[in-house]
Amino acid sequence: MSIAQHRLDAAEHVRGADEVLLGFARALRAAGVNVTADRERTYLEAVAAAGLEDPAAVYHAGRGTLCGSPADLERHDLVFAEWFGGTRAGTKAREPLRRQMSQADLTGEDASGQGGDDTEVVKAAASSTEVLRHRDVAELSRAEREELLRLFGSLRPRAPRRRAHRHERARRGQVDARATLRATLRRMGEPGEVAWRRRTTRPRRVVLLIDVSGSMSAYADALVRLAHTYGVSDVPTEVFTLGTRLTHITRPLLQRDPDRAIVAAGAAVPDWSGGTRLAEGLKVFLDRWGRRGMARGAVVVIFSDGWERDQPEALGEQVRRLAQVAHRVVWANPHRGRTGYEPVQGGIMAVLPHVDDFVAGHSMAAFEQLTEVVARA
Repeated sequence: MSIAQHRLDAAEHVRGADEVLLGFARALRAAGVNVTADRERTYLEAVAAAGLEDPAAVYHAGRGTLCGSPADLERHDLVFAEWFGGTRAGTKAREPLRRQMSQADLTGEDASGQGGDDTEVVKAAASSTEVLRHRDVAELSRAEREELLRLFGSLRPRAPRRRAHRHERARRGQVDARATLRATLRRMGEPGEVAWRRRTTRPRRVVLLIDVSGSMSAYADALVRLAHTYGVSDVPTEVFTLGTRLTHITRPLLQRDPDRAIVAAGAAVPDWSGGTRLAEGLKVFLDRWGRRGMARGAVVVIFSDGWERDQPEALGEQVRRLAQVAHRVVWANPHRGRTGYEPVQGGIMAVLPHVDDFVAGHSMAAFEQLTEVVARA
């Protein structure tokens, strides 16, 4: 048996090791290091050659293959310590990492030098849930997608706040002249404490526009589930789908059961996985709903990859109109979270000057970050 075939057979026994190492590489990418697919592959090969049983070898293999600058080394040390529970470079003990990994290497051989079917699988230093949070939704298997659905229940969207016209009593703020004068009159003109007031706040509306065209079909189901999470929360939310036409799906998503809500929303959308007319859809939204009040002062989130059948300039014009009435416009692009992505599509380049936040929308971690962006708007 060749060495390549031997390692291929051994990889079946240490599948958990690959998941841990790839999860670390992608966490490093999320921290700002330019970790490409080639670097990930080189990293796995380096760890296989050095031996997974040696924490120092795993540490230096990552520094040598995943990092490309001195700044990357510092990020690597921080993420390594958090991901594996070990220590940073320059310290003495790395025993926590050793305890979390089994005494097995990627060659599939045991201590006697002979391969065995009972080779212990590497114990995951990070939970499978944490790894799944950073996985691209489009790359998940059927079982992983089912597990992802459970994670949507952990999302807690918060409504952005806006100042209201009403006032309330407060210990500081503006002087409440009317209340102070009334209290003085009740005391027959005797001076007393000054009353204070402040403006109250109210939740700001959130409008979600989801591209359900063919290029977004791998993400559409997860995005609609994210919209359902907003719909059943305390956040005032309106949801539309964009394809060859605009469809209002707020009412179907009001059902508490997520599966029933997704089925009802899917039945209401006639152009699922069809063409893309973003500019026309946004124009219909603005003319029929947006400028009449739904988008005025709201936080509008557009989920789309920016592929447009019409002229990109038309899409840019509609987003410009939207920005004039909305409080904030957020564009979530699934490809934004991929390494090496550049906004070169004509539609994206046309809308970026009118967008307040351009964020990723490809994973559960990206969805969590998006909810924070919306809450802070």
